[in-house]
Amino acid sequence: MKALIARVAGPAIGLGLFAMALWALHQALADYRYQDVTAYLGRLPLLNLATALAATALSYLVTTGYDWLALRYIRRPLPWRQFGFAALLSYAFSNSVGLSVLTSSSLRYRLYSSWGLTTVEIAKIVMFTTLTLWLGILTIGGAILALNPLDLATIPYLVLDSRWLGTLLLTPPVLYVLLGVLRRRPIPLDPWALPMVRPRLALPQIMVGALDWVMASVVLYALLPPGVDAGFGRILGIFLVAQLVGLLSHVPGGLGVFESLILLLLRDQVPSADLFGALLAYRSIYYLLPLGLAAITLGAYELRHQRERVLWLPRMVGPWVPVLLPHVVAFLALISGAVLLVSAATPAVQARLDWLEDLLPLSVLEVSHFASSLIGMSLLLLARGLQRRLDAAWLLAVILLATGIVASLLKGGDYEEAVILAFLLAGLLPSRRQFYRRASLFGERFTAGWLATIALVLISSIWLGVFSYKHLEYSHSLWWAFSFSGEGEAPRFLRAMVGALGVALFFGVAKLLRPAVFEPTLPTPDELAQARTMVAAFPHSYAHLALLGDKALLFAPGHDAFLMYGVAGRTWVAMGDPVAFREEDRRELAWEFRTLCERHDGWPVFYQVRPDNLGLYVELGLTLLKFGEEARVRLADFSLDGKARKTMRNNVNRLEREGYRFEVIEPAAVPALLPQLRQLSDAWLSAKNSREKGFSLGFFNEDYVCSGAVAVVWHAAQAVAFANLWQAGGCELSVDLMRYPPDSPNGLMDYLFIQTMLWGRAQGYEWFNLGMAPLAGLQNRSFAPLWNRFGALVFGGGETFYNFRGLHQYKDKFSPEWEARYLAAPGGLILPRVLSDLTALIAGGFRGVIGK
Repeated sequence: MKALIARVAGPAIGLGLFAMALWALHQALADYRYQDVTAYLGRLPLLNLATALAATALSYLVTTGYDWLALRYIRRPLPWRQFGFAALLSYAFSNSVGLSVLTSSSLRYRLYSSWGLTTVEIAKIVMFTTLTLWLGILTIGGAILALNPLDLATIPYLVLDSRWLGTLLLTPPVLYVLLGVLRRRPIPLDPWALPMVRPRLALPQIMVGALDWVMASVVLYALLPPGVDAGFGRILGIFLVAQLVGLLSHVPGGLGVFESLILLLLRDQVPSADLFGALLAYRSIYYLLPLGLAAITLGAYELRHQRERVLWLPRMVGPWVPVLLPHVVAFLALISGAVLLVSAATPAVQARLDWLEDLLPLSVLEVSHFASSLIGMSLLLLARGLQRRLDAAWLLAVILLATGIVASLLKGGDYEEAVILAFLLAGLLPSRRQFYRRASLFGERFTAGWLATIALVLISSIWLGVFSYKHLEYSHSLWWAFSFSGEGEAPRFLRAMVGALGVALFFGVAKLLRPAVFEPTLPTPDELAQARTMVAAFPHSYAHLALLGDKALLFAPGHDAFLMYGVAGRTWVAMGDPVAFREEDRRELAWEFRTLCERHDGWPVFYQVRPDNLGLYVELGLTLLKFGEEARVRLADFSLDGKARKTMRNNVNRLEREGYRFEVIEPAAVPALLPQLRQLSDAWLSAKNSREKGFSLGFFNEDYVCSGAVAVVWHAAQAVAFANLWQAGGCELSVDLMRYPPDSPNGLMDYLFIQTMLWGRAQGYEWFNLGMAPLAGLQNRSFAPLWNRFGALVFGGGETFYNFRGLHQYKDKFSPEWEARYLAAPGGLILPRVLSDLTALIAGGFRGVIGK
């Protein structure tokens, strides 16, 4: 319950603040009509628009200084075309979406990681740039309020004097600079130290942040009505106060909150309708225009990427765009849906309606207007599916956008909307391969943030409609009025909003009526039989772990692929990559597993995944950690000949002279040997003072042992050692259970390994898999990621708990090829809990972690 409240509280508070801001706007515009606002937009001089555009370009150019200073801070210089591109793209999206820390950090992570920066370095860049933004607004805002006081009495609940508020805002920047002067040692933030920002870097940092906010205010100042009786200093102060409150509200882009405060503080200077028109123009130029340009850049890259890699752009941005593109397209779908709903709620241009009256029947206009509202609401709902890469969402979005373009033109000649939708459609069409999932649209989980965003758009549209037609008296007859003239606009708005709410209601009911999601259960005998068929043909031996029966199986719709997983606490761990012969099945199973985890409030984790599939887990939003290395012997090169194999050769000859022999027992003959094999296994466990493990390690189970061939070492007529064989599609051979009594002769397990490899080579197998050496291959260097340094430390000195180094050395004597294996898991503070749950899962519970 606490977790649920924590997830819902933030979006609910933001939505509540937005509703309050809309009410304030409604009160401020009580004496004005929608036509008064649009009239001001039509009167804006071209010079003012050009000035606003130039100031916007300069403001965004200044933001590149954020990243330039951050790279100097971490001492990792990059060319301007790289860090400038990262900054411009990050701010284009974070300014519009809001939540700049979250948005810009995810964008910067994709970009800077592809250019070789570590996670810690990127985290420092995000921290530094976020700090620059806040230092800038606090410094310039505090200075303006202290030197040029404002009357803030009109802001509810704000009782501070302007000068005192300015002094309060200036305090953090001053302390920040003084701390850099007085303290030279880094700030310890376990497990790393954060270097202090010296004044030679802190002062430019504050100046760049302040200049950015000044240039942003110039954009609004250029768009204000000429009759505003206030100097630039006063406008700057009002602008910064409104922006500061908007940032603190956590409403995306401060939407509504910023506008309502500007109206409250300037309503005595200029008509509110003109001021509101200037604010709408400011939103369009400073927020939406850069957002559209950023989206076009990504679409152009994707189109170019599918043709020829020319010029510098593909080489510069690298492989991160396919990961980022679905998120960008999802956000643009939200914007497009909002544009259609806002258009359906506001009056059309009467001159265009008069022109259409001579060309179209009224029924075409009415149907197009109603359809545009349905399309707008559908795009809001489809945005989530686009973010989750659903192929059905892509197809429906393409159809809806194409239909929306036509509907926009037919319902009022709204070519502006048609252009916006065409831009998104142009970005979607070349991106088909990025939307590969075949899951149900109704199966995707909507987070509290997504629901709040959709509600925000709906509330805004309804408010705009009410504001636009507040001069009319509403009655039952209004619903059925149809006309090309202005009298038909309000009825069309009412029908459009009912249609949009109807789509939302239908979608919600459809989700509620879906069958209940299943709880993870162990596989049935029939499911194990289906998995056994796939395991036998799969080219990688780890798939045999499914036959243990201790993990739930998630099958693909055609039951020709599966994923095996276990659950410990909130951690849902998939063992290895999905067992799938086709790439599309592998990707779909991974996404379906993530969706399943989200339905149960779990954390999706993929354990021991291969390097070939790392891109898939990045797309899932997971953090990749190298967990060790797997040893594989190329059997065509393995023999006992030569000086290097002398010790192995002597060991094999010695044991065979003593009467030991090797044999592979076929599955049909294994049941007769079970009593002897059970005795060997019990003796081995007793000697090790251990209990059976599980999940990623086999345990003695009669059905499991009988599921395949068994390699046995005999001494006379007595079995003295055995290991069950994993035979993977005639390609890879491995062993799982390796059991022998405590009084076995030296070298007996080496003998079993060697003979198994020689047998596999004779049978035509390409590889022998020796299994993974945990934490092997991790580097303990000063610039290595924290996890690598910790793992290398444990690998080198953790023999008290587990012989990591000895295991690696033992496998290395067979001259294998080492290949990295990774853990894909949620990052941040969740990771320690994930590792704890994973350890308990393998050990068979937390008792198995503490004991043996």
